[in-house]
Parts: sequence; structure tokens; C-alpha cells
Amino acid sequence: MCLILLAQEIHPRYRLVLAANRDEFYDRPSEQAHFWGDAPGLLAGRDGREGGTWMGVTGTGRFAALTNYRDPAAHRPDAPSRGGLVQRYLRGSLSPEVYLRRVLREEAAYNGFNLLAGDRSGICWASNRGGVLRWLDPGVHGISNRLLDTPWPKVVRGKRMLEETISSPEGPSVGRLMELLEDRTVPPDCDLPETGMGLEWERVLSPIFIRSPTYGTRSSTVVLIDRAGRLTFVERTHDPWLQGDREVRFSFVV
Repeated sequence: MCLILLAQEIHPRYRLVLAANRDEFYDRPSEQAHFWGDAPGLLAGRDGREGGTWMGVTGTGRFAALTNYRDPAAHRPDAPSRGGLVQRYLRGSLSPEVYLRRVLREEAAYNGFNLLAGDRSGICWASNRGGVLRWLDPGVHGISNRLLDTPWPKVVRGKRMLEETISSPEGPSVGRLMELLEDRTVPPDCDLPETGMGLEWERVLSPIFIRSPTYGTRSSTVVLIDRAGRLTFVERTHDPWLQGDREVRFSFVV
């Protein structure tokens, strides 16, 4: 994922409201969200190149998601796939904190990442940029390609829009959250971060929903978990050649 927005333990009906976009090169093969045949109970999309995933849930209530930390000067093409970190947690039984502490022991092997791991006890965040780890407090949080809640324009705008959606009389519907994830507002140059990509690419990467000739938002995902434990998972896969989006929906009790 390249943008994760979530609200935890602040809505009367939902203990978790999550909206996330996965941005990737269009020529990287991937599979739409499905229950994996080699990992019963694991629901996630799948990277067709390395076999990992960017976000997933399980029937036992485990959740994990990942964003890359943008630092092109330090990128190593021979580093192991970060998508393996997500699937290892989902396949396992370690608590979020124990798992993330183990991951941070081998942090130097990976390119930069933010990793969320959660279960019924809450959600924990870690990054190998600074070796930080903490449990998320109740409230609205956002992660793009820096650290948790770094105030990049898309994070600030996304968090504000999520707060407005949650506080509205209609509440956080799947439709409204998907609409949020398709926001293409480009912030002014003076607000853009400098991550070593050059101004033209900083502009391309700045909206919540990204579209360019070779790279962009490949899928949008909404996850809702209500107070009774009912999980709703909706993924919309975006066709970069504008031949129509595809959507899958799942609902079960965790």
C-alpha cells in the first residue's frame, strides 16, 4: 500500500474503519483479493512476482498492511520482498508486538517500510527507518511513504476526509470511503515533500489517487470491523487502461 488511512475505536458502530490505496507499476503482475489456497482463512491480494501481499486479514481477526518508505538513494534492488513480512504475520500466531520486534531485528535486510500488524487487542506499527515501534492510540491515523502520521499533503487531506466521513450522520459507508480513495487533488508545489524523486515525480505521486502512464493506484481497499466482530472487506481493482474497474466483497465474523 502507498496510503493507509484508519480510524480505531472512535466510532460507535465500528471499532476499525480502514481505507487504503495500493500504488504500483502497471506491469507488475498481481492477483485480486481472494482466500489463499495454501493458507486457509487468509484473505489478501497477491504479488505475482514475489508471492507476498500488501495487505490482508484472516478469519481469526489478524490484520497486516505495509507501505514502502520512499528513499530512492538508499534503495537496494537485491533486498528481499517486503510483501513477505505481511504474509508471515498473517500465516503465524505471534502477537503483533512480538512479531514486529522480531522483524526489527532483521530490519537492515529490507528496503524502507512501515508495517502494521493487528489482532483483536489492537494494531501495532513499526518501521525500519529508526527502528520505531508503538501501539496505535484510538483516533485517526495515516501512513504514506514516510513514517506514521507524517503530515504529507495526501495524509493530511485523507485524515481530514476520513474524520468528516466518520462524523457525518450517514457514517462510514463503503461507497463514501471509496470516493475518498479516488480523490485526485494535486497540492501546490510548496507543500510537496522532497524525497529525491524530482519535482515532476513528486507532483505525480502527491494525490491520494495516482495516475500516470506507467505507475499509479492499482487497487483501493476498505475494511470495516463492527462491534460484533463482523468484518467487511471490499477491494476495487483499477484498470490503468480505463477498461472498467473490478470489485470483490467479503463479509465474515472474526
